Amino acid sequence: MTPESVSPHEARKLIDQGAVLIDIRERAEYLREHIPNACSLPLADITAGKTIEATERQPVIFHCQAGMRTAQNASALLKAARPAPGLLMTGGINAWKSVSLPTIKDKKQPLPVMRQVQIIAGTLVLSGVVLGYTIDSRLFLLSAFVGAGLLYAGVSGFCAMAGLLLKMPWNRSGN
Repeated sequence: MTPESVSPHEARKLIDQGAVLIDIRERAEYLREHIPNACSLPLADITAGKTIEATERQPVIFHCQAGMRTAQNASALLKAARPAPGLLMTGGINAWKSVSLPTIKDKKQPLPVMRQVQIIAGTLVLSGVVLGYTIDSRLFLLSAFVGAGLLYAGVSGFCAMAGLLLKMPWNRSGN
């Protein structure tokens, strides 16, 4: 059975009536910005079997960043919500913000690790290309090295850069 979808405005009305809002994004994403009164329950915890305490009359609304994670994992989310009805908020927190509904932001929190990886990888690739054209063609190897690393991460599911970034002090502070 597939959960029903609700718009951000419908979700807000249901939340005002007692529905439980569950943010399935990673904890770092939640800490950086979240919807008021949303509970953080990362998708990894849900797929590991963690459930939500709710009554049959209290709907559980799930959301992520843009709606992809909730849509792709709808059956696991529905199972975690039982016996309550499980709902998916269309478009995630991005849709919530696009209709000018409030969020709580903490810019002191680090960016999610995968965004950090994207910023660093993009910077290294661009630097390799610019340096390869301007200084020495061997510097194109920097871009090739980063590309190979990203390919390996995509195929294997292991990203060495993300592992390294997780050890950085800004990503380990009391979160």
